[in-house]
Amino acid sequence: MEFAPLNEQALRQLFTEAHTAHAFLSRPIAESTVRQLYEMACLGPTAFNAQPARFVFIRTEAGKERLIPALSPGNVPQVQSAPLTVIVAYDLDFHQHLPRVFKGYDAKPIYENAPELAESVAFRNGTLQGAYLLMAARALGLSAGPMSGFDVGKVDQAFFHEGRIRTNFLMNVGYPDPAGMFPRNERLGFAEAVTLA
Repeated sequence: MEFAPLNEQALRQLFTEAHTAHAFLSRPIAESTVRQLYEMACLGPTAFNAQPARFVFIRTEAGKERLIPALSPGNVPQVQSAPLTVIVAYDLDFHQHLPRVFKGYDAKPIYENAPELAESVAFRNGTLQGAYLLMAARALGLSAGPMSGFDVGKVDQAFFHEGRIRTNFLMNVGYPDPAGMFPRNERLGFAEAVTLA
């Protein structure tokens, strides 16, 4: 199926006018919208349709209390103000689902006895899925603030006890508070970042 380019308003919302949010209004996100975030993000492409990302959608004060001890001090206010904080993680055993989600051939054995390969594929494709989630948030009229600045081990200990799921990054999602929106920093120019081959 061929699509027409998005209109200028859509491009502004997704890219040219979109900014990372550092503070959010105290406006909740409807549960239907939270579900829609995932349902849109899971449609993005991943290797073998593997979908290794796992998401923890933190919406309650109890959930935030489990997360906050792992945060750098500067990130605590952002999480406290966000109606939704997402732990974007990846499942080292993603290949167990391949017989169901990828019908081309039996790809499961590629990863079963290759843990280093499985981890690199899970991390790479799980990161892609986190980016899809960010773009889904923007498409639904929300703002997002992806974050490093936390102790990965503490997050894993608090939320992923079995060890097969590992934290990648965090992302706050909500309706932005203008006080937490800063001017966009400079981007590298085309010639600095791109090689034409």
